[in-house]
This record gives sequence, structure tokens and C-alpha cells, in this order.
Amino acid sequence: MWFILRNQISPHAQLLPAAVNSSVKGASMRYASQGRCFLLRRGIRFWGLTLALLAGLTIGEAAPIILRAEGTTPPRHHAKARAKTGTRKSGSKSTSHKLSPAKAAKAARLKQAFVASTELRPMAQQLSAIRTAAAYAGVLAYAHQHQGDAAASAYLALGHAYLLDNRFKEAAANLRLARAAGDALADYDEFLAAKAEHDGGNDGAAEQLLKGFIVRNPDSIFVNQVPEMEAQVLLGMNDAAGARRALSAGAAASNRSGYQLALAEVDQAQGQAAEAARVYKHVLLTWPLNFEAQTARSRLTAMGMESSMTPAEVRSLADAYYNAGRYSEASEQYHALARQSGADPAQRNGFAVAAAACDLKLKRLTREQAEALAQTNDENGARRLYLLMELARSRDDQTAQTAYVDMLRVSFPKSQWFAEALYSSGNMYLLRRDYPHAVGYYTELAEHFPQNTNAAAAHWRAGWWSYRQGLYPQAAKIFEEQIRQYPGAKETVSALYWRARLYEQQDHEPSMAAAHYRTLISAYSHYFYAQKARERLVALGDAQPATVPNLDQYVPAVIPKLEVSFPEQDPHLVKAHLLVNAGLGEYVPQEIAAAPESSSWSGIAEAQIYATYGDTFRAMRVLKRSLPYAASASIQSIPLAYWRILFPEPYWDTIRGESAKNGLDPYLVASLIRQESEFNPTAISHANAYGLMQMLPSVGRQMAREEGLGSIEPRQLLDPLLNIRLGTRYLRQTLDKFGGVPEYALAAYNAGDNRVTDWQAAGPYHGTDEFVESIPFTETREYVQAILRNQDIYRGIDQYAATVQSTQRATTDSPSVPSVPGASPQKATR
Repeated sequence: MWFILRNQISPHAQLLPAAVNSSVKGASMRYASQGRCFLLRRGIRFWGLTLALLAGLTIGEAAPIILRAEGTTPPRHHAKARAKTGTRKSGSKSTSHKLSPAKAAKAARLKQAFVASTELRPMAQQLSAIRTAAAYAGVLAYAHQHQGDAAASAYLALGHAYLLDNRFKEAAANLRLARAAGDALADYDEFLAAKAEHDGGNDGAAEQLLKGFIVRNPDSIFVNQVPEMEAQVLLGMNDAAGARRALSAGAAASNRSGYQLALAEVDQAQGQAAEAARVYKHVLLTWPLNFEAQTARSRLTAMGMESSMTPAEVRSLADAYYNAGRYSEASEQYHALARQSGADPAQRNGFAVAAAACDLKLKRLTREQAEALAQTNDENGARRLYLLMELARSRDDQTAQTAYVDMLRVSFPKSQWFAEALYSSGNMYLLRRDYPHAVGYYTELAEHFPQNTNAAAAHWRAGWWSYRQGLYPQAAKIFEEQIRQYPGAKETVSALYWRARLYEQQDHEPSMAAAHYRTLISAYSHYFYAQKARERLVALGDAQPATVPNLDQYVPAVIPKLEVSFPEQDPHLVKAHLLVNAGLGEYVPQEIAAAPESSSWSGIAEAQIYATYGDTFRAMRVLKRSLPYAASASIQSIPLAYWRILFPEPYWDTIRGESAKNGLDPYLVASLIRQESEFNPTAISHANAYGLMQMLPSVGRQMAREEGLGSIEPRQLLDPLLNIRLGTRYLRQTLDKFGGVPEYALAAYNAGDNRVTDWQAAGPYHGTDEFVESIPFTETREYVQAILRNQDIYRGIDQYAATVQSTQRATTDSPSVPSVPGASPQKATR
């Protein structure tokens, strides 16, 4: 039977949606929640997935096919043909990924649960996200209407949501119902139920769940957490000896902060106060930013032992807070140290200065407080002058700012705080458009502190603002030094381009210009300046590149082997899909990481799970972390499965249609959306910008009136189709306002029209490339460059895919079942 079904269905899997759709037409159910209405075609999803899995497709392959069958358009990258790039197909079955009979049986069991619960997914994900009464009611109704795995997943979703809401009694009750209804996610049911019982004060019930957990669930991701939780539970039952036994049995997890915290609590319960204090301090100082560290600190305080920490230990803790940007906590520690009577005056002064630095970050340091700090001849004295300089800059007191820098130059010529003052002063004069003074400060920093964190940036700025003043020989010299001394700095990409421009326009050496342009294109394939370099090479014509030894170090990034084959039948990977159905997506990375040898393919596997179910922005973020070098790589060097997630095209019909209506390049619009929201339709920024194209409510209302839509509420901008409609109209108007020049329009989209007008007035510029490089806001400058770069990448991906697809058509007579989740050998309907 299996063989017949597989051979009958598999060759024609692309026809499955139509067959399923016709067989279960009309099987649907609507439910409302928070003003949204979801259409659930129950028959399509259940029978469609069942047939697809019988046909030999994996869950990742089947899900988007069913989405298309039920009328839900998956992201465009899942509907495109995947090109063969000389590596195994993504998600394809590989002989190197054989499972034991036990694991194969477990995977089959999990796959069965996935099929049974697939229509739960949108409800469960909404419940996890917003947890309103209506969302709870919708999932509860689903649980009551189903049995077995479907009901179990629903009760798990409810228990998880109640746990997030700290409603422990309801959480425990629903998690027990989940365990009774099915066992596919038994370890989640039991562990989360134990947590709910413990947090709710019912430690006896929690212990019953934890006892024997590891034996029952040896492959669970919670195995390392069970000993510490069981120890806490037993402590709650006044069984300190049992708690110690639980920890001893789980000693393999002793490197966890939670384990060490539980160990300290056991020591304290057994009257070993000194040892408990030692372990609490170990937790606090080893993991200062973890939640457990906060608990350890409160326990030390309650024991009256916080004062046992040495000044060096407290300073270490305060420094950790400061470096993490937790300035209020750091300030508290530094101030406490400064008040200690046992410390010598030099130490207390150092603590006071560090506390003042925190207060500066918190914008509560006054000039009088900074001046009251002790004047010393050490680094604390240098930092005091730096703080005073920053305060002078903030009140725009140029005379005082200059005086403090002069004092640092004379008294602390090698201090890092002198270097910081030089960089800050350069930035101040740059914003004032006093370029000679800015260049002077940047140059002094680069010359006297070449190893400083800001040296490469300061050196580049000295060169660029020399260029902008027309000091071309000086700029050329600095650009060459930048290329030679800072090959790894991001600013050096700019130096390569602008040195080439000077060779071309000032030195009239086209061969040298061509050498630099070609180096840029080779080493930084998709960078903004690589695009510009291609344009300049066309203008140069047949100029032959010279040999330049300094450029030999600039070579394309080494692209590691990117796995496009992974064991889709691995139980942990199948369970990860099932967790998404239940709204427990936060556990997906841990579940995938638990699969054997997953380090080489975990990124693409996790990203494809998110992408398959429409979480485009989560999928993109995973691969952004995994492939930070993508912008330097050629399209051909990375499999298309990766590119389609890194540069997705959801809502493509709308993007293309609204772009055409407004005379825009759809790739420009997609690139802008990618930069603004990463295709997260529910994104709301700190500046109160909404949706895919991050529209301010005032702008959205204006565009809606112009579109004849009347008045709209801000929340309506979270509708992706409406957001694209209004956003493209606004982008068109912004382009028209700035003469159709994308660089100006994009800068205005990010920083506002008035700022761009102001920056234009700071010209003249000999091209938009000069304007972009002269944008004083780093965020806006990089924003413009990224969108124009990504527009080129989007176009390149589609062109490459079309070329490969054309080649495949010419070399094969019949289509094959796609193995990239959602891929199709037929041309996608956009």
C-alpha cells in the first residue's frame, strides 16, 4: 500500500493542492479573536498533509503546498524553483542521516501528532503572543472539539500561555490534560506542569512529575534543568538531603547557573552558611547578567553576607553592569564602593569617578558634581577631565570643551580618555560643519592611538572630510594609509572606492582606478560601493587594471560549506515543527540543537521552519546571524535556499502591483521593507512607526485620505496590504519631492525631509555617492547604502534563479518533486 501510494502520488505532487481542494471543498470553520478572523479549512489541512506525507514529502515540504491549496499564499521564496548549485538539495533525504528503528518510530509518532494538530497553529501562536480572553477561548474550544494529539497540543498551548501569565493553577491543570490526551510532547507537558506546580506552591505535585523524568524522557531538552528544579522542589518540601541527592545525580549539568544557585540554596538549608555564601557569590560574579545572579544577590543580602564581597569583586560586578549598558545598577555599585570607609582614598576616588560616568550616561551628572571629583594624576583624573569635556559639549560650550582637551593633551597624553575626548570632539565639530577642526581631532587620534577602538573610523573621517574640503592630495594619502593599515575595518571599503575616484578624476590614472574598482567588486561583491565601482568601470571603458601589491590582501570572504541537506526525519526536528503548532516556538532552537551533529545545519533548518509557517522575519534573523558575510558573497556561492530566506518576497503580488501603480521598482520596495521591518507586519518602533513600511500614523492618515479611504486608525497600518498600498504612495511622493533621486528620498524616509534639505545645502556634491558618504548620521548613511545594496541583491537572486531554472528545463523532460520546503518546479504565481 505504501509503495503504491508513494509511486502514484510522488511524481505528481505538484497537483496535490487541486486534488485535495476539490475533495474537501467547503470544509471550513471561522473563529474570531481580537477583531481578526481566521479561515481554517480543516479537511484540506488534515487530509492534504496526510496524503503529502504518504507521498514521501517531509513536513517542511508538505506544509506550504497545503497552504496554497487552502488559499493561503506562502512567502514567495517558497513558491520558486530551487536551483541546483552543485550541492545536495535542501531538506532532501540523505543516506548519511539514517535513524535507528526506535528513533524512526518516534519521528513517525511525532509526525502523526503534527498532522493532527496542524489547524491549531494560528490560534496557538496568537494565544502565545497576545493571551487575551478571546484567544484563550478559541484554543479551549478547539481542545474540546478534538481528541488525542490535537487536543493534547491545544491543552499544552493553554498551559504554556497560563504559565506566561503566572496563572499557575490553570497552567498545571491544562498541562495535565495535555499529558492525558497524548504523549507526543510528554516531556513538555511534564516539565512545564512541574514548573507551574512549583511556582504555584504545590511542590508535592511537582515532585511527582519530576521523579523519573529523565528515565521517561532521556532525549528531552529539559534533562539538564530537571536536577536543579527538583532540588528546588525538594527544598520547598523541607527535604534538603533529597535536594542534594538530586543535584548529585545530575552533576553533569553543574556548569549551569541554575544548578549552582540550587546548590547554594541546599548549602544554606543545611546550615552551611559560609559555603552557601561562597557559591552565591560565584553565581553572582560568574553570571552577573543572568536572572539567577539577581536571586543570588538578594540571598546574600538577606544573609547579611553581601558585605563579604571584596572591593575587587564588587568592582567586577559593577563593570559587568556598565559594559552591558545597565548603568543604573552599575552606578549603585560604584557609589556603594565609594562610600566604603575601609578603601584607600585612591580607590574611593576611582569608584566615585566610575559612578559619575554612569550618571553621565543616565543624563543626571551635573557640572558641579563632576568638578567636585578629586583632581588626580592617574587615569581617574583623566576620566574626570573627559567627563567635564562631555558636559561642556552637551551645553555647547566650545571654549570649555577645547580647554579640557588641552588639559588632557598636556597631563595625560597616553590616556584612553584623551583618545575618547579626541573622538568626541571630532564628532562635535563635524556636526557643526567645522571640518578643519574635526579633521584635526580625528587625525590626532589616529596618529597617537592607532590601536584604539575608534582609530580606523577616525582615520577614515580625517580622509573623507579632507576630500570634501578639496584637499585631494591629503585625502589620497590618508586613503592609502587606511587601505594599508586597516584592512578589516568597514570604513576601508569606502577608502578603496574613493581612492579609485581620485585616481580617476584627479590623478588621471585609469589603470590604478580600475585596479581598486575591481578589488572592491571581487572582495565586497554586493556592497554599495561595489555597485558604484561597476558603474565606474563601465565609464572607464577598456582600461586595464594595474598591479597594486597593497590590494593583494583584499580577497573574497571564504564561504564555509553550507549544508543544504539535513535529517528532516530526526525526532528533534519533527518535534520542532510540532512545537510551532502548539505555539511554543521559543523552544525550536533548543530542540534543533539537541539533534546529533546539528551544528552544521541548525541555522537553515530553524529558518526554514519559521519561513514555512510565515514567520519571515524570524527566519531572516536566524540566517543573518548564521551568514554575516552574505553581502560579500557572490550569488552563486550560496545556495538559493539560503538567499530566499535572507531576501524573502512575501506579499509579492501587492508589492509588485502597488509599485507599478506608483512607478517604483518592486525590488526597491522589498528592500526598503526588509530594512524597515524585516517583513514583520506587526512591528511598531520606539518612534511609533507601524507595520511593514514603518509608517507614522499621521502620514498613514494623510495617504489614506489621498487614496480615498477616509480616516483610518493606527492599528490598521498593521494590515500588510494596506501598509504597502499607503507606503508605496508615500515613497513615490518622497521621490518626487527630491527629484526622483533614490539616495535623497531614502535618506528622507529615514531621517526626515528637513534634514535631507539641510544636508543638500551643505554641498555641492559631485554625485550622489558624495552625498551618501557625507550623511553625518551613521544610521541614515548605512540605511541608504543597505537598501540600494539589497535592491541589487534581490534582482541578482531572481536573475540567477531564472537562469538556472531555464537550464534545468532544457536538461529535463519531467518535473521532480521539490525538496526545498515549498519549492515548485513550476513558475510561481506571484
